[in-house]
Amino acid sequence: MNKYVGFGRIILTIALAMCLRIAPWPGALAVFNPDWVLLTLIYWSLAVPERVGIFHAWTFGLLTDVLTGRLLGQYALAYSMVIYICLKLHKRLRQFPLIQQGLFIFFCLLLSQLLLFLIKNIQHPAQLHASFWLPVFTGTASWPLVYTVLRFVRLSGRIK
Repeated sequence: MNKYVGFGRIILTIALAMCLRIAPWPGALAVFNPDWVLLTLIYWSLAVPERVGIFHAWTFGLLTDVLTGRLLGQYALAYSMVIYICLKLHKRLRQFPLIQQGLFIFFCLLLSQLLLFLIKNIQHPAQLHASFWLPVFTGTASWPLVYTVLRFVRLSGRIK
């Protein structure tokens, strides 16, 4: 199979994650929307680290900044830092069971949220609400689903 077809599927899954990121959620449920783009980038950087790296995290972070209307570069910075950690630890993390990977995902999402809060706080002092941390918990809870779906895509497409 052509290596560009596999990469096209990776890009397609990230594009779908971006659509989920900006999809409208009903009123009070909007605070539960996890960072689908980051979860997808984490999966691909762990599964095929030679194909998805810091450059991709930076690029899709900038696109997420544009899509969400945030300060240009804040998601790019957060995604790049998280993917850097994933790439440094990917050989170890691939050996962990899904529950232990979930704990790692929790800390990755927590790091991302902390960076986003710090950048927001630099712009103008912000109050830290409890709802700010909800995407971390929902993202951690949805990791097994993300892992299973993207693993199916990777294995059915023979992406290596």
